[in-house]
Amino acid sequence: MTCQLHVDELSFEVKRSPRRHTLELIVERAGALVIAAPMETDEVSMAAFVREKKFWLYRKLAEKEARQQPTSGKEFVSGQGFIYLGRTFRLLLVEEQDAPLKLTNGRFRLRADHAPHGRDTFISWYMERARSWLKKRIRGWAPRVGVEPRGIEIRDLGYRWGSCSKTGALNFHWATILLPPSVIDYVIVHELVHLIEPNHTPIFWQQVGRVLPEYEQRKTWLAEQGGAYVSL
Repeated sequence: MTCQLHVDELSFEVKRSPRRHTLELIVERAGALVIAAPMETDEVSMAAFVREKKFWLYRKLAEKEARQQPTSGKEFVSGQGFIYLGRTFRLLLVEEQDAPLKLTNGRFRLRADHAPHGRDTFISWYMERARSWLKKRIRGWAPRVGVEPRGIEIRDLGYRWGSCSKTGALNFHWATILLPPSVIDYVIVHELVHLIEPNHTPIFWQQVGRVLPEYEQRKTWLAEQGGAYVSL
């Protein structure tokens, strides 16, 4: 049984099956989007599931586009723009400096011998900055939530911006540091509240709203635009 589901700017073919017990998103080879669903799942639940996975969807679509048009991705050449904390900074290749990558005087400066593997260099730089920047912000938000995380890790989390482990540690995607600071704060509060309430229950969202009353606006921005910020 198939039908169409429209979520924001995305359109999906819905395939229901009595044998299926969970929702699944599929990006087909040609780029078509499919949501596989149990028979009883309503459109509101499917739309919420899609928005939770938008980051992953945008990445998959970008990967497919890059494979079809290999010259359309980022190039590590002078003048190319790269995002950090919601702002775009132009790249300048330099012959000599004491670190592979720096952000100084409003420009990224990449040592030319690192340009062939520029993506890895940028991700390492982003991870290092994310670790220190997020730790500082978490120290400010944690007392307001009423929790104390046991640690923080920066890694590639696939389609998720953040996660909370059973041990009380918080994990964040390295690309979080590309987002505007106000949106990063929402991601932080979201994960801190998960230390109290692990599921997205009404109580969870009440707790998020208590700490961040305007969270809905930031949540919507992240769902609609966050995927575009993973630009490497």
